[in-house]
Amino acid sequence: MPLPASVKRAVFKEVGGDLVIETVPLEMPRSGEILVKVEACGVCHSEILAQHNVWGFGFPVVPGHEIIGRVAALGQGVEGWKVGDRIGAGWQTRLICDSFASGGHDNTCAMCQKELYQFCQPVIINGISTNGGLVACAECRLLTLTTDAEYCLVRAEATVRVPEDVDAAKYAPLLCAGTTSFSALKTVDIQQGDLVAVQGIGGVGHLAIQYAKKLGARVVAISRGADKEESIRALGADEYIDAAGDQDPGEVLKQLGYAKLVLTTAMDTAAMSPLIKGIGVRGKLMILSLPQDGNITVDSNDMITRGISMQSFNVGNCFDSQHAMDFAHSKGITCAVKTFPLDKAQEAYDAMLQGKVRYRSVLTMD
Repeated sequence: MPLPASVKRAVFKEVGGDLVIETVPLEMPRSGEILVKVEACGVCHSEILAQHNVWGFGFPVVPGHEIIGRVAALGQGVEGWKVGDRIGAGWQTRLICDSFASGGHDNTCAMCQKELYQFCQPVIINGISTNGGLVACAECRLLTLTTDAEYCLVRAEATVRVPEDVDAAKYAPLLCAGTTSFSALKTVDIQQGDLVAVQGIGGVGHLAIQYAKKLGARVVAISRGADKEESIRALGADEYIDAAGDQDPGEVLKQLGYAKLVLTTAMDTAAMSPLIKGIGVRGKLMILSLPQDGNITVDSNDMITRGISMQSFNVGNCFDSQHAMDFAHSKGITCAVKTFPLDKAQEAYDAMLQGKVRYRSVLTMD
């Protein structure tokens, strides 16, 4: 595969700044790395963490962690991949240091021993903490992962195999949004007919509806606006609750027979609180969002008397992503997207933040 001397990328350079398109030299893979020619990259709400330096990793940073492309070159020691293979990479935390052969996760910490690779420390996340030539220690470097770019470098052990017959734009969001929703659903043993509610029908929520339905659940969607009901039911929702109207979502769930699981992607914690009353015995409220105000008020009486639990889920690792992608491929699940060229990265980002796309902005590198 012929390689260019330079590539374009979209980069945040200051707190709150817009994405800037720039041309930089192409970087070749080091040991354990794979150079990927990008086909598509989803635009996730968590890019705001990079834009506003919420976790203090600094600038410049190229966002993006929902990538599908083709293997363009292999670094030393990479096995199981060849040039031309279709490949995906997601959010997964990575430790990149010459002292660790594995690179993407150190395989020695307590979390790696439990196969929770996404919690490996120190926290190094694709498109959030990487980029910009930041040096972590004398023998380490952060991988310049330019996901919102024409080419990018990924760690071999944090990758996913992508089917040849799928649309890259429609499958790229499965590497974060799909992984999050599917993995959260799999924390509960969903039986045929179990009531599962999804609050917030955006990039994550619309995939959660599809996954839950294919797992056999009776699905209740909770969103705002009667105009959304038809399109949301088309995704597979059996019931629709318009939270903008007079309905109390928790009361409606109670009338429907109580939910075994409620997945919430809401950015307002006040919208989560009423859901507790609609969760059944030993049911669960699963939080999948990062609201600015993370304080949630809950009725502990409801929780104690019915044994309700509350849990969060922060995406998953590459094995979770592979499972989510394989399940979607076998069941006909895809992401509804609007595509943008790389030169319009800021427009794609704004459309995502403003909720103007149903249901995911995706950059394509055609």
